[in-house]
Amino acid sequence: MGSMQTNVFGNTRSILGVMDMAKKKLKTIPEKYIRPEKEPAIRSDRGNSLPTIPTVDLRCLIDGKDKDTELDKLYSTCKEWGFFQVVNHGVSLQLLEKLKIEIEKFFQLPTEEKRKYEIRPGDVQGYGSVIRCEDQKLDWGDRCYMVINPVHRRKPHLLPVFPPSLRDTLESYLLEVRKLAMTLLGLLGKAINMDLKEVGDIFDDGMQSIRMTYYPPCPQPEQVVGLTPHSDATGITILHQVNGVEGLEIKKDGIWIPVTFRPDAFVVNVGDIMEILSNGAYTSIEHRAAVNKEKERISIAMFFNPKFEAEIGPVKSLLTPETPPLFKRMLMEDYFKDFFSRNLNGKSHLEKMRIQSGEHV
Repeated sequence: MGSMQTNVFGNTRSILGVMDMAKKKLKTIPEKYIRPEKEPAIRSDRGNSLPTIPTVDLRCLIDGKDKDTELDKLYSTCKEWGFFQVVNHGVSLQLLEKLKIEIEKFFQLPTEEKRKYEIRPGDVQGYGSVIRCEDQKLDWGDRCYMVINPVHRRKPHLLPVFPPSLRDTLESYLLEVRKLAMTLLGLLGKAINMDLKEVGDIFDDGMQSIRMTYYPPCPQPEQVVGLTPHSDATGITILHQVNGVEGLEIKKDGIWIPVTFRPDAFVVNVGDIMEILSNGAYTSIEHRAAVNKEKERISIAMFFNPKFEAEIGPVKSLLTPETPPLFKRMLMEDYFKDFFSRNLNGKSHLEKMRIQSGEHV
């Protein structure tokens, strides 16, 4: 398939420089970053003990004596929470430490140097934040988003021309996390009796992308959002807290909950596509990023999706007269373009795919 054209996402432009603004030690926040509608998260200092997202031990899932019990736990976790932490994931600590050093160096490059990687008009890939309208509220963070698989879809001005040490480290990291993702996708399929061949046909050599984000300290963190509330338009997402500073918040039972991380874990979440493929057996969860008054936060998320030419919809091995499809069908290529043509807004994109009562598809 040919490379994506740069104008498929409409009349967009980009902005960068939150880091530069934060260095000025502002006492007040520019209006375009203030979110008056932001719902507060619950805090442990109110006498609450915060819920902790469940932990899954990959070694026990694959080689443990109670594999079936662990698989049931994975299923219930993904249905009830949509998020879990995975330990014994197989990615080396040495590689993660090297990645931390290289990503920190990347974000500390002069702005003019990073401008080489800036998002280009009409696109969504690159460094910066996409602007779709003049009154759009902005996130308190600088980020770089790019498609990294299939390889021919890579933008020539991004990963291929990154500083060599960062590029090589990222390539090693992508290989390791890709192995982890395919293992997890297979287990998620197995837990709902999904045909494993279907899992492979959908996700092998699928569309994969990464987002590296730097959230600078903010003098009024309660007034801004690091990343707008949304659910991921993915199969699964694997998040690594690069410098160990927390900030992820998830919406469970209508309440925003800060996520406490284990330092040896990745955080994995079910995306909209997995909810669609599983015909609602799994649940994608709305989440956002908070920022810190004193500390910078750095993260890298890797997104795993079906092939561009795959059809998105409930997998046929799960459908029966008693369990009809809950979602429409759409080509992954069209799904991707449609998602990125609009601003993040909770789970609105998933709801667009849901079959309404009386609707014929």
